[in-house]
Amino acid sequence: MSDSLTVVGAAIVCGGALLAAQRASPPQLRGRWELPGGKVDPGETEEVALVRECQEELGVKIRPRLSLAREVALPLRPQASPALLRVWIADLVDGTPQPLEHLSLRWLCATALTDVDWLPADVPFLADIRPYLDCGQEQ
Repeated sequence: MSDSLTVVGAAIVCGGALLAAQRASPPQLRGRWELPGGKVDPGETEEVALVRECQEELGVKIRPRLSLAREVALPLRPQASPALLRVWIADLVDGTPQPLEHLSLRWLCATALTDVDWLPADVPFLADIRPYLDCGQEQ
C-alpha cells in the first residue's frame, strides 16, 4: 500500500548487549520500552532515517548493519496512515547514548530482554535480535 508509513527501529548492539529506550510520551506509552528510531521521511532510505533518528534521540552515530526479515504493523491511530515497523541491527560508531527524548536507557543482554515492559510492536523482533547478544559481556 503506497500510503503506508515506514517506521524504523535500531537494535543497537554494543558489548554484546542491546540498547533499550524508555518512552517519555505520549502519556499512554510513557514508561514502556522500545527500540530507538522513528519515521522514514519522504526521500530518505531506511538507513539514513535510522542514523538521523539515533542522532536526534540519543546523540550518537550508528551504522545500520542488517535489516531483519520481519515487519510488524503498528497500531492504527486516528487520522494517520497505516505504519509498518522494520528493525535494523546497528553498531554504535561514535558517542555515548543519552536519553534526549526518553525517560531512560538501559543495556540488556540476552537473558534480560524480557526484564522490561516492551511496546507490543517491538516484542516480535526480540527473538531475531537475541542471536546478536552475548550474556557474558557486562554493560
